[in-house]
Amino acid sequence: MVVLARPALALAGTAVMTIPHAGLRRTLHLLLAALVLHLVLIQPNHPDAMGWGALSVFPLELPAILLALTTLGQTRVSGPLRAALTFVLCLIVLLKTADFISFSALSRGFNPVADLALVDAFLRLLTGTFGGAAALAAILGAAASLLLLAALIWWATGVWARVNARPVVAGLSGLAAALSGVIAAAEIGQTMGRWTLPFDPPGTAFTARVGVERVEMVQTTLSELRSFRAEAARDPFIDAPGLFDAIDRDVLVIFIESYGRTSFDTPFYAGLHRQTLAGYESRLAGRGLAMRSGYLTSPTRGGQSWLAHATFANGLWVDNQIRYGAALSSGRESLFHHAANSGFRTATVMPQITLDWPEADRMGFETVLVAADLGYRGLPFNWVTMPDQFTLAALDRLLRSGDDTRRLFAQVALVSSHAPWVPVPDIVPWEDIGDGTIFNAVAASGDPPEVVWRDRERVRAQYRLAVDYSLRAVLEYALRHATEPPLMIIVGDHQAAEFIGLDERPDVPIHVIGPEPLVARLTDAAPYPGLRPADDATAMPMDRMRDILLNAYFTQTDTGAVN
Repeated sequence: MVVLARPALALAGTAVMTIPHAGLRRTLHLLLAALVLHLVLIQPNHPDAMGWGALSVFPLELPAILLALTTLGQTRVSGPLRAALTFVLCLIVLLKTADFISFSALSRGFNPVADLALVDAFLRLLTGTFGGAAALAAILGAAASLLLLAALIWWATGVWARVNARPVVAGLSGLAAALSGVIAAAEIGQTMGRWTLPFDPPGTAFTARVGVERVEMVQTTLSELRSFRAEAARDPFIDAPGLFDAIDRDVLVIFIESYGRTSFDTPFYAGLHRQTLAGYESRLAGRGLAMRSGYLTSPTRGGQSWLAHATFANGLWVDNQIRYGAALSSGRESLFHHAANSGFRTATVMPQITLDWPEADRMGFETVLVAADLGYRGLPFNWVTMPDQFTLAALDRLLRSGDDTRRLFAQVALVSSHAPWVPVPDIVPWEDIGDGTIFNAVAASGDPPEVVWRDRERVRAQYRLAVDYSLRAVLEYALRHATEPPLMIIVGDHQAAEFIGLDERPDVPIHVIGPEPLVARLTDAAPYPGLRPADDATAMPMDRMRDILLNAYFTQTDTGAVN
């Protein structure tokens, strides 16, 4: 679509010429009011659109708004009309801002139904990264900005509502506004895929399109939720005997935060991460451990790790908060329910959980260990509560030693590679970890996040080091237990935000490490020997993992795999 440059000031100036005896101040007020509305309507909702070119876009909604104000401004509906316009435009600004943040962090638009819970998560991340005072200042600044915006829109609509348009001018303006409305409706329909325009419209109905898209998104989300609930109720593994009977040892499902395919395909990251994996691949093989790798398609990008955890465990595509809640409330048996039914002790180790986590009771875990349970007495690494090496040591201390002889089936979510990625810990001797105070010196070192995050290149360099540390911590753990190895399934939860990861794909690595007979059973999920998948490897959807694991270690060979 070709968008013709038509400055809003010219439009406003034309309208002003029709108003007799208007003084210079009145003219300037009209021009400024039109400019305010113009800027609100052309606000970009995507980082790629944030440029000077956005100022040249002509919003098709502007003539209709000015016509409505000039023709109805002297009537009893003037006040309600201005109030409605102010409310709607402020709401659209909020949606566009949420879109901008969501595209920057998650590489997708904001879903008003599914993403409301992310507001709290965003505020907690802001507080943990930049401190409570900075977060409070940001919240107050945002609230003040919204109030100022509402006041400006109310003033701008009032200026134009006081214009008493002549009937002829009103008729011509009405014809122009009607034409703009028709073009806008046609453009929206074309964008939604319902029809095709036979010409390039002279402008864009971007703001109206955002509103229409959000209405459709809400309707689609609610419809998909009904289908999702029906899918969750279907589970061929209910009461199936022999699940996991082929496993004679502990199973550890370890998620590495923000570990994505970019570690293999983007030269800036691959140069370090591939080298690290190659070195450990040789060392692990020398200790008799088998390894296989591949790629999974994560349901999320840039954040919301819990969606990946739920997708992996439930065998359902959980790509938003609504589906997450539906999966938990459905009664569907997760990977960990089935493990418990097969005689395993089930547990989860979540060092980043610092608040109440009541939904954990529905995930199939017998034991839930959050940050306060792990015994860390060292300094936090800004928003990151503790280093990954301490988390893995706590896993051994709290779950893999003691009198309970049952096999363990645990989920571990590591967090050292979570933003803000400063500072990055060092690997220390396992016997020296203690209560974690050994990490205090490095936790207090280097520039704080508010300094590092002023430079994206520095942020990317820190991210590269943080992921490398997490990989080394996990693989050092595998080496530590090489004599009696658990079955380790190591998975990236999602790619980092695109401006950090430099990769917009949702693919994440999966590594399986352990005894050859057990590792060989997961060829479907990890088709490539070693720790480095083939360059052209295709990714498998993460929601297939639950059923692959259940079938891989199913001993009832007389009935075959469950479908």
